[in-house]
Amino acid sequence: MSAESPDTTGSPKPTVTVLDYGSGNVRSAVRALERAGAQVTLSAKPDDVLNADGLVVPGVGAFCSVMAELKGVDALRMIGRRVAGGRPVLGICVGLQVLFDASVEHGVRENGMGEWPGTVELLPATVVPHMGWNTVTVPEGSMLFEGVEAERFYFVHSYGVQKWDFDVAQPKMKPPMVTWSEHGAPFIAAVENGPLCATQFHPEKSGDAGARLLRNWVQSLRKGAR
Repeated sequence: MSAESPDTTGSPKPTVTVLDYGSGNVRSAVRALERAGAQVTLSAKPDDVLNADGLVVPGVGAFCSVMAELKGVDALRMIGRRVAGGRPVLGICVGLQVLFDASVEHGVRENGMGEWPGTVELLPATVVPHMGWNTVTVPEGSMLFEGVEAERFYFVHSYGVQKWDFDVAQPKMKPPMVTWSEHGAPFIAAVENGPLCATQFHPEKSGDAGARLLRNWVQSLRKGAR
């Protein structure tokens, strides 16, 4: 499996903004997206966030800290505007977790963005954090995981969403696709929901498999798949 695929279409590179709000070292994500074929900007400026073909929301650290930092740059409103307008967003790690209703990290309930129902809870495993490579169970027809359905991805987290109860039915929209992994119990490893996608693992740290997943997402921006 090749980690990279040259663009032979002659079309402009899709523009991707990596949201710059203070979340750890995001340079690896920027470089991985550039290798995947995107023209990448690291920014929290509204023009960059709202007008890019794709927005990546990274997340490292505690749920409550990430939520506070997102609020500090008005990211919740901008992410909401993109989703409402059908503009692609990809969350990574805590960037997935904040899209759910809430977290009970360290016994403190903190509200998330509420794009999906569910609560981020401590993984019931003998050893946490869940750190390292793990397999995933991918639904049929996944765009993100095309070509890497049987591969392993790199996780670093102690908390996750362990239940999925999405009862919103909209005739013109496909139901969300949920990918699972397991560490002590099954937990959500990724969600694909129209323009809104997210992964609990770090694709930028997942070798060739992660590179292929990011390339799948970047190519979907070019194709206007959403």
